[in-house]
Amino acid sequence: MRLINQTKNAILAEEVLFAETSLKRLKGLLGKKDFASGQALIIKPCNSVHTFFMRFAIDVIFVNKHHQIVQVIPNLKPFRMPRPYFRAAYVVELPVGVIKATASLPGDMLKLE
Repeated sequence: MRLINQTKNAILAEEVLFAETSLKRLKGLLGKKDFASGQALIIKPCNSVHTFFMRFAIDVIFVNKHHQIVQVIPNLKPFRMPRPYFRAAYVVELPVGVIKATASLPGDMLKLE
């Protein structure tokens, strides 16, 4: 399954992983040594993330229930916790550089295919 920024006609990820249970949402990327290029983790439902105890930085995209980007946080370093985005229904975590490479911005529409 691929994740696409429809607005920019850009592929965000070729392989999408899902964290939709309480345990999977709690674990997220914790314990991983790196995040492979071309992968994305969708955490649903979710409107807040943290990078405590992570070993690498990530790009984070907050998305509403209509699949529209609410906020982007590029290069979120380990041991950080951005503010929650209450309009977000889910979060997409990506390897660092994807937000910049795809020029993804709030207001863009995402699509899974």
